[in-house]
Amino acid sequence: MFIHLLSLGRIPYAEALTIQRRVIAARKQDLIGDTLLLLEHPPVITLGRNASRANILVSNDWLASHGVELHEVNRGGDVTYHGPGQLIGYPIVDLRGEWPGKRGPHLGPVDFVRLLEEALIRTCADFGVMAKRIPKCTGVWTLGDEPTRDDKTVTNGAPNPSAIREKKLAAIGVHVSQAVTSHGFALNVTTDLGDFDWIVPCGIRDRGVTSLKLEADASREPTMARAIHATARNFGWVFQRQMLWCDSIEQLLAPPGSRI
Repeated sequence: MFIHLLSLGRIPYAEALTIQRRVIAARKQDLIGDTLLLLEHPPVITLGRNASRANILVSNDWLASHGVELHEVNRGGDVTYHGPGQLIGYPIVDLRGEWPGKRGPHLGPVDFVRLLEEALIRTCADFGVMAKRIPKCTGVWTLGDEPTRDDKTVTNGAPNPSAIREKKLAAIGVHVSQAVTSHGFALNVTTDLGDFDWIVPCGIRDRGVTSLKLEADASREPTMARAIHATARNFGWVFQRQMLWCDSIEQLLAPPGSRI
C-alpha cells in the first residue's frame, strides 16, 4: 500500500490546476495509485464554493497591478491566499481504498479532512509548534489560551479580549468527485503574513494567521525542504501508506510497464 509523492517546486496556480486534472483523470481510470502533490505558488487568491467576494479587501485592478492572480475553484471553503513560503498539498486519493477510520464503502470527506489535519498537526510538532483543531473551523491552529474560569481568559463569564487567540497555521479545502479527492491544504512555513491583509482568511474575522517560522523553536528552523520531508513522513504515518517519490509528472503518469 503506497502513495505516490511528487514535489513540483514553485509553479503558477493555473499550471497546478492542469496537472491536478491530469492526475485526477488517471486516478479515476485506475491508471495510477493515490498521489500527493507538494508545491508552492506565486501570489494568488482563490475563492472556494462558499466564498464571498466581500472577503477580498482589495480591488481586482489592485490585484492585477500587483501581479496577484484570482481564481474561482470548486473546493470547499471561502477565500484563501497562496504564495511563496507556503507549502501546498494536493492529495488525489480514492476514498474507497483502505483508509484508517473507514466505516463504510468509502472514507467520508469529513473523516478525510480530519486525517489531513492530523498529519499537519504532527508536522507542526516536528518544529516544536503545538497545534490543534477548532470545532467548526477547519484547519490547523496554534493553541492560544484555553478557556478557563480564571481571570486571565474569562471575565464575568465572557471571554477576556486580552486573552491570546488561536492563529491559523494551515488552511484546508477539498473537493470530491466520484470518490476521488482534489485540492487540499496550505501550510504557512515562511510565508509573508502581510499578504493575508488582502483578504479575510477563510472568512474568519476573529482569529489571525501565523507561520512555522514565527512559532517554531529556535533550534528547529523551518525551511521548505524540511517542511516537505516532515509533511511527507507524517502523511504516510497518518494515512498508513508508504510514500513513493516520483521525479516528474511524466514518470508518475507513465504506463505501469514503462516505469523504472
